[in-house]
Amino acid sequence: MALTNDHPGEQTALEPIKLIAVRETALSVDEVFRAVGDDAAGGIALFVGTVRNHDGGVDVDELGYSCHPSAEAEMRKVAEKVVAEFPVRALAAVHRVGDLRIGDLAVVVAVACPHRGEAFEACRKLIDDLKHEVPIWKHQKFSDGTEEWVGAC
Repeated sequence: MALTNDHPGEQTALEPIKLIAVRETALSVDEVFRAVGDDAAGGIALFVGTVRNHDGGVDVDELGYSCHPSAEAEMRKVAEKVVAEFPVRALAAVHRVGDLRIGDLAVVVAVACPHRGEAFEACRKLIDDLKHEVPIWKHQKFSDGTEEWVGAC
């Protein structure tokens, strides 16, 4: 059977962006996974970013995220670019703000596409572009007493 892009299931869905949010409450992998369910998707790629206990060779004791009021709108712009580049059936992205503990979920993104390769590529672009373009900043406090702000833009 020859592979063709003529079937509607091979195309980007009419409204593929299902969930975009910045939250002060704990994130749910299940919520994001459910948001991207689509019968035409043969692949769902999901990325979960967690708070680790070190950065740059130094132990992290505390971490907090803050964002500009435009963060959700900027997340949507990034999502729209991904949808324009890949045959996305469904897409979701949520990012946490506030004080987080080691092991907490900081960001969860998922993309459903007709095929796994597209899903992997689209998910990678989504998380990479979110980290570079959305005004969300991370404030780390290290065990050696130093602090660092890391952020997008």
